[in-house]
Amino acid sequence: MKEYKIVELKLGFRNRTQNFEDLLNQHAREGWRFVSIPNGWNSMILERDKNR
Repeated sequence: MKEYKIVELKLGFRNRTQNFEDLLNQHAREGWRFVSIPNGWNSMILERDKNR
């Protein structure tokens, strides 16, 4: 079974790419996997196995 998480992106104006990378890596260490960024949204969807 999967569980999902929606994370609001607050990247700022400077170093946006680095901030996004750091955010992805932080959640990846917790077992989350990137799924998508819906069009027109300022958030991303992550998933992981619930029974890990």
